[in-house]
Amino acid sequence: MADILLSKSNWWKTACINAALRGVNFASPQTLYIALYTSSPTDADTGQEVSGGGYTRRAVTFSEPVIADRRAVTSSVGDVSFPIAGADWGLITHIGIRTAATGGNLVYHGAVKTPRTVQTNDTIRFLAGQIKVDEG
Repeated sequence: MADILLSKSNWWKTACINAALRGVNFASPQTLYIALYTSSPTDADTGQEVSGGGYTRRAVTFSEPVIADRRAVTSSVGDVSFPIAGADWGLITHIGIRTAATGGNLVYHGAVKTPRTVQTNDTIRFLAGQIKVDEG
């Protein structure tokens, strides 16, 4: 799958403003997870996440941000592979970065450049650097 640029969720926008401007602390997640979606999660976290057929979210880590041209950019470190689908997962159109292996909060989300239908015995892998966060 090609590079994916991510947008902030409403939860993350609120947490950032509250922490930076209002002194409201929050617990930073120790691990972040990639979630696959068959519809846009939207900033409000309303999309349809894949479920069943052996699907589980996968942990992802990010590089230290680099500042250039007044922008901070980070990208995924290491490949992230999902398990082999035990059933059809549908057309994967979006991903989300979430704060927990199940449930949790949506932090970032974005559309995949080339949506892909995952059928039984397929798998999806994101190569190192394909998932990018660009704050400007």
